[in-house]
Amino acid sequence: MASVVIYTRQFCGYCSAAKKLLDAKGVAFEEHDATYSPDLRQAMIARSNGGTTFPQIFINDTHIGGCDDLHALDRAGKLDAMLAA
Repeated sequence: MASVVIYTRQFCGYCSAAKKLLDAKGVAFEEHDATYSPDLRQAMIARSNGGTTFPQIFINDTHIGGCDDLHALDRAGKLDAMLAA
């Protein structure tokens, strides 16, 4: 199973939707809540090459993007293969 890391913040509907999709697929993920952590937010921005919106998602250290990007991969039939790698 792939390593999945998701940077989130509290009260974020997109974060909830992304986590819901991952949960529905039975994928374990490491969540970093950056709500009250400027340092964690800066680490997220650096790791994602400038991504400032939430969530920011990584699969096997590859930056996927946000919730819309995750769902687009799923609709295109590409997400399951990435998660299985």
